[in-house]
Order: sequence, then structure tokens, then C-alpha cells
Amino acid sequence: MTLATNPLIKPGRLSFDEFLACYGSDKRYELIDGEVFDLEPTGKHEEVAAFITTKACVEIDRLGLPWLVLQRGLFHPSDAGMSAFRPDIAIIDRTELSREPLWANQSILTRGTSIKFIAEVVSSNWQNDYARKLEDYAALGIQEYWILDYAGLGGIRYIGNPKKPTLSICTLVDREYDVEVLRGNQTITSLTFPDLNLTAAEILSAGQ
Repeated sequence: MTLATNPLIKPGRLSFDEFLACYGSDKRYELIDGEVFDLEPTGKHEEVAAFITTKACVEIDRLGLPWLVLQRGLFHPSDAGMSAFRPDIAIIDRTELSREPLWANQSILTRGTSIKFIAEVVSSNWQNDYARKLEDYAALGIQEYWILDYAGLGGIRYIGNPKKPTLSICTLVDREYDVEVLRGNQTITSLTFPDLNLTAAEILSAGQ
């Protein structure tokens, strides 16, 4: 949802500093090419994000990894200009945080090397998840990116026809994502968490 449908969003394009002043403390919004987007966190959206967060935390604890999970932390890559992403889920490498210039005072990430995994739960702004973020996260070197389209909102070119709930697992190969599209009882294969034993349906229905 953008300005046209949300009167709370200020008109015009914003710089990162302007966005931070207006929306920096509100995890509902992100900035893409100067345009403010409402992340539309419905109840089902939050259930899917929470399910993945829970599974990731269990694996991180079990394996004793120096990682943490952020939900809608602000990610402003140094070369992103007028963009500041809020991934629904980002798994962060604690050992990289000392290299993050804004982390200590503003909890803002700027480097792709700090992020091990990103997941986006699709809302009506599905073009951002399937196109813009796919390109930017790959360029930043993020090894694994999941697109969780629990309502089957994405374009036909991404999820097929007829549209169905779809999990797209994007794995970085030669700085581009190799995309595996999963539905129903198909079992996932995760580079970040190879021992996860889950199907696409379990994830997209938030374990129900």
C-alpha cells in the first residue's frame, strides 16, 4: 500500500534521512526509491512470519550459531540511496555487527554481509518482493531469500496460473538467485538451515 491508498503516508519522494525522521520508529513502513510503502501486517501475515522466526530461533539455539533474528529491522545499504528495506525476517550474523556503523545507536544495518537469510511475507505490494528486492538482495550478496506468498498474490510469471499459495526459495549462485518454487506438500531445502524438515504448506499455513 502506498500514498494513493494510505493518507498517513506523506506525499512526494523522501530521502533516507527524511524517511528516518518521519517513520524510523514505525516498523510498518519502508522506503523504496524514495517512495514510502505500508507493509500491511495483517494477522495472517504476522502468523507466517512468527512461524518462520520460531523455527529459525530453534535451529540457531540447537546449533549454537552466533546469529540473531530480527523482525522488520531497518536495512539501508550504503549504496541504496533513497531506499530503506524492512525485511519481515532477517537472520543476522552477530560477528559482523562490529562493522556496522549505525547499529550501536540506531539499530540500522547497512551491509549485506551482516545478513545470513531474509524472508518476505507477500502483501499487495508483491512486485517489490518478487522483483525489486530479489535484484537488490542478490546484488548485496545475501545467500538465501524466501518469498512467502501465503495468499497467492504474486504475478502469474512468478507463481503460475492458477495462482496458489507459493513459497519461493531463492539461493544465490554467481550473484544471481536460483529460484525454487514450492507448493503443497513439497519439502523445502534450505542452505541456511539444512536440517529443517518442513513442507511449503506447513510454512504457508503457519503450522496449522
